[in-house]
Amino acid sequence: MTHQLRTHGEEDFAFRKSSYSTAHGQDCVEVGDLPGVSAVRDTQHRHLGALLFQSTEWSRFLTTAKTR
Repeated sequence: MTHQLRTHGEEDFAFRKSSYSTAHGQDCVEVGDLPGVSAVRDTQHRHLGALLFQSTEWSRFLTTAKTR
């Protein structure tokens, strides 16, 4: 697993709000994808950067989370 906290260059990602985030803007997570990598960040703390995951690893996480 290669996780990395990234605080610069996030403009490369087109972040979108997760469908599991609340409607009132609390507990929001944003996800952005580039070829081979996915980035996840906290909407209210964007300045802290994003966690980067290999796309295959992120896909496996989502598949597992959906089955629980």
